[in-house]
Amino acid sequence: MSFLQPSDLDAILLSFQVACTATLLATPLGVGVAYLLVHTRIPGKAVIEGLVNLPLVLPPVVIGYLLLVLFGRRGWIGAWLIRLDIQIIFTLTGAIIASAVVGFPLLVRSIRLGMESVDSSYRQAARTLGAGGWDAFFTITLPLSGRAVFAGMTLMFARSLGEFGATIILAGNIPGVTQTIPLAIYEYTSSPGGDRMALSLCLVSILLSFVVLLASGAASKSLERK
Repeated sequence: MSFLQPSDLDAILLSFQVACTATLLATPLGVGVAYLLVHTRIPGKAVIEGLVNLPLVLPPVVIGYLLLVLFGRRGWIGAWLIRLDIQIIFTLTGAIIASAVVGFPLLVRSIRLGMESVDSSYRQAARTLGAGGWDAFFTITLPLSGRAVFAGMTLMFARSLGEFGATIILAGNIPGVTQTIPLAIYEYTSSPGGDRMALSLCLVSILLSFVVLLASGAASKSLERK
């Protein structure tokens, strides 16, 4: 990869780190929210669903600004974190949070579709045989929704790789710290003579996205055979 600069390699590694961490941290919560929306009857479910899907319709820059207000020094969460000497703004943690928030609706929607497709008679049979609610979930619902969970993780991972608007607002564009592939491309396009390097990173981004899609398809077929 001689056509890439050391800073570009840092941006690629940071993109993977952000996407992997955001996906792994969000998946348990995504499974829980999807289960809540599918298998429970609680008041305000429509409001919860609307809040979960809100990042799909809001511009990423708006999401980034809201997160900035929330995690800023005077924000509801930021003011409390400052007392614990925890910094979110302009850090890798901020980039992970931004990616997680933007990609979370895709994760939940995919898992929810998978859980809705599971025949309820399977769970009822398990409960009849003495399985508790958690047992039925871990032995019936979750395994049968495995393909949907993996598909949601793949979608969120791919979305996190391409996240730009919310990340640049909350985490900034700091080389080696928060500069992911989209932010590096933006910096190159804003600099004289940076077109060639921007194109190189675009090609890398296309290649990575294609590999993710191939891996997703192969894993999905493997799960289907099992």
